[in-house]
Amino acid sequence: MNAATAPDARAAQAERAPRIDADAPLSPDELEARLRAIGAERYHDKHPFHILLHGGRLGRAQVQAWALNRFEYQRCIPLKDAALLARIEDPQLRRVWRQRIVDHDGEREGEGGIARWLRLTDALGLDRELVESGRALLPATRFAVQAYLQFVRERSLLEAIASSLTELFAPAIIGQRVAGMLANYDFVSRDALAYFDSRLQQAPQDADFALDYVKRHAATRAQQESVLAALRFKCDVLWSMLDALHLAYVEPRLVPPGAFHPGQARP
Repeated sequence: MNAATAPDARAAQAERAPRIDADAPLSPDELEARLRAIGAERYHDKHPFHILLHGGRLGRAQVQAWALNRFEYQRCIPLKDAALLARIEDPQLRRVWRQRIVDHDGEREGEGGIARWLRLTDALGLDRELVESGRALLPATRFAVQAYLQFVRERSLLEAIASSLTELFAPAIIGQRVAGMLANYDFVSRDALAYFDSRLQQAPQDADFALDYVKRHAATRAQQESVLAALRFKCDVLWSMLDALHLAYVEPRLVPPGAFHPGQARP
């Protein structure tokens, strides 16, 4: 081949080579792989506060602060699911999704995930009225939870469902949390952690359903990118809540005005 024909040969070869289309949809398996990669990178089990919590390196007051602030998130899960449910036109999907509200609210008083979380805050010595009132929350907790509620209310149904996919990664962190807290804190009992026992069964079922829905309905690359962004957003919500706890109660211990102080726990 002489110098004159070499560029033409290279051009012809390039034409025959497979092209990578950045706008081409991912396969369902590729989408799932990317979703799981987000969890591996961004899920809040890697946050320094959780490492301290599970490793037994927090004091009672710091664990109280975590449980009190996390209650705001737990309290708003049924509100989030009710907002999502109101937008679902498919009766079959509504029937499946409404179980999430029952799981957290219970069928009657004293049942469900919220009631079990309050048993944890009771066991930690927190005043129940203080916990339920929300008046001792960190401002960042309130803002993060409200941002999540707003996201679910305003974004597409596909994005709203995708934002729940942090549940894909929940069983691992629950196992770490229960084992670590029971091993390291004499003020925590198995009964106090009953919330997590039920979530070990519920979270995988919920996550499997939402993942299947997303893989079937995110058909275009734009929809798939919105799904990935929704999961990143939800990971950021959870991470930011722990950022606030670490700043206020670990280092440099800058507790905002009005937020929880150890003296607000029951004697």
